[in-house]
Amino acid sequence: MRGLVTQLGRFGAVGLIGLAIDVGVFNLLRLTVLSPEALHEGPVVAKIISTSLAIVANWVGNRYWTFGPERRPHWLLEAVEFALVSIGGMLIALGCLWVSRYGLGFTSLIADNVATNVVGLVLGTAFRFTFYRVWVFGPHRTDSGAPAQARVATSAATTAPVATVRATAEWTSSSGRPTWSSRRVVPTAPAGVSRPAGSDCAP
Repeated sequence: MRGLVTQLGRFGAVGLIGLAIDVGVFNLLRLTVLSPEALHEGPVVAKIISTSLAIVANWVGNRYWTFGPERRPHWLLEAVEFALVSIGGMLIALGCLWVSRYGLGFTSLIADNVATNVVGLVLGTAFRFTFYRVWVFGPHRTDSGAPAQARVATSAATTAPVATVRATAEWTSSSGRPTWSSRRVVPTAPAGVSRPAGSDCAP
């Protein structure tokens, strides 16, 4: 539960940055080159552009901070899945804007912002967080892209014999004390693995 709360807090902070980019770029474009007077579908196009820029910022923040421990080695696949979920959230916001403008007839700047940056934002945020957490950055996905070499090395390390050194002592007639005179290496297999016959023989 504590991890979920932490993720929600970080997700919210990253989302605020993305929201600032989204709202700022949207209104800048809507009031200038993509105003309804200049282009009939201008507000919709402006929303697509602003949301796309926000998606990039959100991916960086969520990959390296919100879901940092769960990020996967293959960032390209992760980025594609992140983009798909983000596009789903964008379509939700665009749907709210379309319904407001062309379904309900609310065409003012305030109405556009309420539709896309209030209603659309709430619905889109819930959608994105759910799918980021259970799919894109799901804990079960963290090892899916691990390099094959790493898996082979791990397997070899767990099955390779462990070399142990044994020494034999011999009594010397001159000093009457034991001296270490010979050594042999005996491969010792891990627990549960049988050692080949004859492996205990000294070289």
